[in-house]
Amino acid sequence: AQSTILNPSFTFESFVVGDSNKYAYGACKAITHKDKLGKLYNPIFVYGPTGLGKTHLLQAVGNASLEMGKKVIYATSENFINDFTSNLKNGSLDKFHEKYRNCDVLLIDDVQFLGKTDKIQEEFFFIFNEIKNNDGQIIMTSDNPPNMLKGITERLKSRFAHGIIADITPPQLDTKIAIIRKKCEFNDINLSNDIINYIATSLGDNIREIEGIIISLNAYATILGQEITLELAKSVMKDHIKEKKENITIDDILSLVCKEFNIKPSDVKSNKKTQNIVTARRIVIYLAR
Repeated sequence: AQSTILNPSFTFESFVVGDSNKYAYGACKAITHKDKLGKLYNPIFVYGPTGLGKTHLLQAVGNASLEMGKKVIYATSENFINDFTSNLKNGSLDKFHEKYRNCDVLLIDDVQFLGKTDKIQEEFFFIFNEIKNNDGQIIMTSDNPPNMLKGITERLKSRFAHGIIADITPPQLDTKIAIIRKKCEFNDINLSNDIINYIATSLGDNIREIEGIIISLNAYATILGQEITLELAKSVMKDHIKEKKENITIDDILSLVCKEFNIKPSDVKSNKKTQNIVTARRIVIYLAR
């Protein structure tokens, strides 16, 4: 049973793992091993800014659990609230309770929005407890950790914090490039290294926005019968690049690249020929154009 259909492309295999997300990935992957659901880490609470892969990870657990023959419910907070409200109006709350309390795996996206009414939180509190007591698995995502959720009751915050809390942070440059390559592979799109590097260094950290740019590039090339060039990429992306980028100095670029490669600015300015310094030097020159 599912309240919202899972995206079959959101799997652990299609998720790019880096330093920014490996703890959250590891916790979610671990519970999908045999006999671990509901027993190993429960609940799991994944938090971080929008567009960094929380929903992908949540649904990857759902898809893996379905393959194990488990009853899975994936719902956003909005789905949950609407479900409750419509069943309340129709006098069918028993149906609502049965649906949620009898699942093996409950996946709630954007749990921070449950804080709208006390009644909704009360319902979720009892559902949470019943699923947990029946060894069902619960995973939630949010923009903030449990102790920073506004409008959520203390008893719910306490339940949320009773298992694994894992954050997902903005990806480092190498992870971002790997994500772009994975998205290109999935969408069967060929992009040169120059274009991939330009996308990775020009856009923000929102993976959905990055995927949207890749699909837009492919659409432009297909519809207009053009090859995807760096010039085309710059043209398509011009409205997406943050204005503040115009104010970035060469020192800003140097500092950022050195931080990514864990080297000193003096290394980049030197004549050293070690591979990581040469690569960093090329990226600085490329970005400073």
